[in-house]
Amino acid sequence: MRRLLLENIWWKLLSLGLSVGLWVTIINEPELVTSAAVPIFYRGLPRGIEIAADQPDKIFLEIRGPASRLTPGRLADTAVQLDLTDVTKPGERTFTISRTNLNLPMGVTFLRAVPSQLRLTFDHQVSKDVQVRVRLSGKPADGWRVGSERVTPDRLRIVGPASRVALIDTAETDPVDLTGFEGQLVTRVHSYIADSQVRFESPPMVEVRVELERVPK
Repeated sequence: MRRLLLENIWWKLLSLGLSVGLWVTIINEPELVTSAAVPIFYRGLPRGIEIAADQPDKIFLEIRGPASRLTPGRLADTAVQLDLTDVTKPGERTFTISRTNLNLPMGVTFLRAVPSQLRLTFDHQVSKDVQVRVRLSGKPADGWRVGSERVTPDRLRIVGPASRVALIDTAETDPVDLTGFEGQLVTRVHSYIADSQVRFESPPMVEVRVELERVPK
């Protein structure tokens, strides 16, 4: 037993000294209260269900702990994690932010969240094809006017919450500037949907072909 105690005695004493020093440092360190903006992660959302309204991406936490544990570096990995696995149908759900939703550093105490609750709206995910509308701007060269316009593809598929997708009938291209043009203009532009909850399922780039004709004299 004595041999086991004395084996590597200096390393053992050094480790003990470091442990005691660390403990004394923590004990004597001032305890502070601060607030921190942390991201919100949503996990486990079932397939075919979407969050149907804009949701916050950050939340403020009021926390308390030793000063060294409240630095931006120590809190860099802290986040709110909401489990959505039991969301199975459209409707509103309220989530209360508690210690169980957080991954705080050891020694840091959760006091409150601002806001303390999040209410999310869920809906079924649907998709549909919508017409692409060409947006023209500028004035052609003198003596020329727009004769016809064509966009390829003329329909694009969008996807999102059912209640939001139902309100959208068209997608709009970026402005096609006709300033000073005559004859024919062919260009590729992006298409756009104003609703941030709805997105394109097919590539949003389209080709616009504008035929300009002379104004009859």
